[in-house]
Amino acid sequence: MDATHDDWTRRAGTLRLDGSHLIDGSAHAGGRTFTVVSPRDGRPLAEVADGGAADVDRAVAAARRAFDVGPWPRLAPAERGRVLTRVADLVEERRADLALTVSLEMGKPITDAFDIELRALIATFRWYGQLADKLTDTSPHTAPDALALVTREPAGVVGAVVPWNFPLTLAGWKIAPALAAGCPVVLKPSERSPLSALHLARIAGEAGLPPGVLNVVNGDGPVTGRALGLHPGVDVLAFTGSTAVGRHYLRYAADSNLKRVWLELGGKSPNIILPDAPDLETAAATAAWGIFFNQGEMCTAPSRLLVHSSIAERVTEAVVERARSLRVGDPLDPSTEMGALAGEEHLDRVLGHVHTALDAGARLRTGGERTLTETGGTYLRPTVFDRVDPDSALAREEVFGPVLSVLAFDDLDEAVALANATDYGLAAGLWTSDLSTAHRVARALRAGTVWVNCYEEGDLTVPFGGMKQSGNGRDKSAHALEKYTELKTTWIRL
Repeated sequence: MDATHDDWTRRAGTLRLDGSHLIDGSAHAGGRTFTVVSPRDGRPLAEVADGGAADVDRAVAAARRAFDVGPWPRLAPAERGRVLTRVADLVEERRADLALTVSLEMGKPITDAFDIELRALIATFRWYGQLADKLTDTSPHTAPDALALVTREPAGVVGAVVPWNFPLTLAGWKIAPALAAGCPVVLKPSERSPLSALHLARIAGEAGLPPGVLNVVNGDGPVTGRALGLHPGVDVLAFTGSTAVGRHYLRYAADSNLKRVWLELGGKSPNIILPDAPDLETAAATAAWGIFFNQGEMCTAPSRLLVHSSIAERVTEAVVERARSLRVGDPLDPSTEMGALAGEEHLDRVLGHVHTALDAGARLRTGGERTLTETGGTYLRPTVFDRVDPDSALAREEVFGPVLSVLAFDDLDEAVALANATDYGLAAGLWTSDLSTAHRVARALRAGTVWVNCYEEGDLTVPFGGMKQSGNGRDKSAHALEKYTELKTTWIRL
């Protein structure tokens, strides 16, 4: 979209933001509210209904009716697919307002919100819409006197809990495959970014989604999220967020109905650059882009740069130069490259990691301090540390901000050991010109995704998810449907 800073600012002034719950196809204001504050300037955006157990009960009951007696699970898969495709078409029409809402809610640069986040959301609904009638059941070969059928059926009511860093992309990765499989959804967005999710759900209703099939209940994790996790009417719980909160959802399942819980959790992803990288300049530029994109607020962020000692200073200096030249500014300015962190509390947490790293003896090469304080927003300078102790908190804990730790190694075995020396296993990067090295290291890395000579590449045909304490199950691709379906065997004696 060809719009200027002034265009986006004017549009923000006229944007209508509805903070009501969406339950059974209708808006529900509820009693209590909370204020969504924009990290762009610290100003309130909207008052949002604050859901409790009673609101979750209503939403789950609506989804239960939609599953037990409603038309959605009983529609021909091709018809469900047509509705999802209409959702994609309507999102495309409302793309500017949705992108603007995301940018205001969580500080993402408007260019990234429009070009990347909304592109991903549209592609997700369109892809699963096209996939809905392409799935097949199986009939294994048996003895002549029997017929065996193995069918996939909708798993039931899905509770989806998503974070604020990619509020629409990650919601789409849960909602679209669940709906394609025939499952109604109760979505709890982050309390920092509920407005874009509510807008999406209203669009889905306009596209033809029956009442009760997509419900949105706002609120925080300890109250609303807990109520959803414990609810006996929820059959599947899909969560993206921190590893600490993921543990709570496993406990909720154990304490309730043993619902299936699928977790996409944190990461401390290594990015390994070897001396034979095809292009060191590109490798360094990509390393910088990867950690500073989306303000570093990504579970897959390449927050550990592992560089061979023979090239460590050259690569580090290139990353530092890029960090210093990065344009930090108003998310509504199309020229902004890095926007605001998600809020005061989160900024304080990231700065706490910076201070801990300094106390541990890491060398600060650039950044590490707040900036643009006059705006009232929550901005941090891109930050790079080197001489990082592999056993320090900075090398092992997820920061979820624009803070890079650089560690040097002397040989490939050491690089793999450093890469795997974490509780996480979400993603990894490797830069080499040697095909054999690429295959051997990719196999050795304990990560759900390994990028070779690139980072954050891929499309909807490939699964996304982690190993170890980065979670289980997969989003994206046809594999995501496995989370929202049950296998049934029917054995018929002839």
